[in-house]
Amino acid sequence: MLNDTAPPVEAAPGLQPAGAARATDPGSGKAPAPPAARLGWLDGLRGIAALLVAVHHFGLLNWFPWGADFGKRFDLGIYAVMLFFLVSGYIVPASLERRGDVRGFWVGRIFRIYPLVIIVVTLSLVLLPRHYSAVPSQVTDRPFWAYLANLTLLHEMTNIASALGAMWTLCYEMVFYFFVSALFVNGRHQQSAPISAFFAGAALLLGAWWTPQLITPKAPWVDPAPTHYIIIATAVLMATGLVLVLIGSPKATRIGAMVLGGLGAALLFVNARSTFFESMMILATMFAGTAIFRAEKHQINRRLAAACCLFVLASGFLVGYLYNDKAAQSRTWTSTWEGFSLPYVAAWATFGLGMLLRNRRWPRVLPWLGSISYSVYVVHIPILWGTWWLKDKVISFPATGHGRWLLPAFFLAAVLVASQLTHKLIELPGQRLGKRVATALDRRTRRVPHVPLPSPADETDRRHAETPGASTATSSASTTSASATSASGDGVRPVGE
Repeated sequence: MLNDTAPPVEAAPGLQPAGAARATDPGSGKAPAPPAARLGWLDGLRGIAALLVAVHHFGLLNWFPWGADFGKRFDLGIYAVMLFFLVSGYIVPASLERRGDVRGFWVGRIFRIYPLVIIVVTLSLVLLPRHYSAVPSQVTDRPFWAYLANLTLLHEMTNIASALGAMWTLCYEMVFYFFVSALFVNGRHQQSAPISAFFAGAALLLGAWWTPQLITPKAPWVDPAPTHYIIIATAVLMATGLVLVLIGSPKATRIGAMVLGGLGAALLFVNARSTFFESMMILATMFAGTAIFRAEKHQINRRLAAACCLFVLASGFLVGYLYNDKAAQSRTWTSTWEGFSLPYVAAWATFGLGMLLRNRRWPRVLPWLGSISYSVYVVHIPILWGTWWLKDKVISFPATGHGRWLLPAFFLAAVLVASQLTHKLIELPGQRLGKRVATALDRRTRRVPHVPLPSPADETDRRHAETPGASTATSSASTTSASATSASGDGVRPVGE
């Protein structure tokens, strides 16, 4: 698992709200759970989710006679990304609060997320044939605006397709980071439970009436001006907020975090490409994950957390039943209302089961898979298109009998090997570079980093929090319905476009 992130740094004056997570007193006498066991359940869940995203995009269900009917009523993409969002919500805010440093948090996020995305997108453009490109033509036909929007990782909320299909979940991860930062600098970070209930209530109440993409209702090639305007505004506001945060002074950090929070709220409520109920439920799910963490750490009332989480869970089921009709399914990429509601509930059930087993040791392959899950999420799309090119142009894979399993086996093996390589060669060096940048910024502003004495449990949380879920995941990230076999040359769009 990742353990090379920057050590927690001393918070600037005024930026350590009351109630922020602290390292457990080593002399308290409490016996924490074994670090490997506590780490295993989160990594195990993330590893399962990442692999299911790849399996879903490959369309492996179609290899089974019952797969098509099952996929209509249980979308693997929805299940995987909602599980990712729960894990992200559970651990990411703890990373910020343990540091007590918004700047250090953002330096870590930037160097954790961007290097892999940029390099994989670039390699996809260079190595894959044009007709098997993992980058959709909606991006390559308008390179300046599309790549600028994708660099913000808010592209799905500025009317631009993802450079890689699974990147759409990173948009919601980014908005979540914005909200977490803004709440932290205002001392509201422990309000996770009511915030999750607010988003779930908004989904339940307004899910069928709030229109998506109010600013950019038309495709960018039909009416490009609104899309260009919102991309420019988003890039300027995001850059301004991040620069203020990186300055590091308490006042600048507070203003920067509020700018980012306001930008995230405006885009989420006004111009998200997905249905309103799905967008709201994604944020509700992440904040519910945070509420579970706080309840477990006795930071908030457990009954309040349980009530809010039950409300979020019920809302996730009901919005699918009430609102995921034919019109909505074109945006959620599902086929039935059950295709949204059932996997949503199953993601919660899986997360709950993982928590029940958190003090047990998981099979070693799952924590390993969790450690490379971000790479799996990002690289599986170009590997998928490379596999189709290889099948069509180079190697004739058997189409019947037991030999037909060679193709999915080849795809999954290639994804795992490539992910291990990108994790070692791109992710880990990126994290080390981020650590050096954070240290240099601290020296520049004369803030001396210090390393507190964390308990094994807090050390586990610190190491674990550096992998984005799609999110992510996510992709984050993200993923649904149509199998890659029937996907167009414009790439694969996972759950909830």
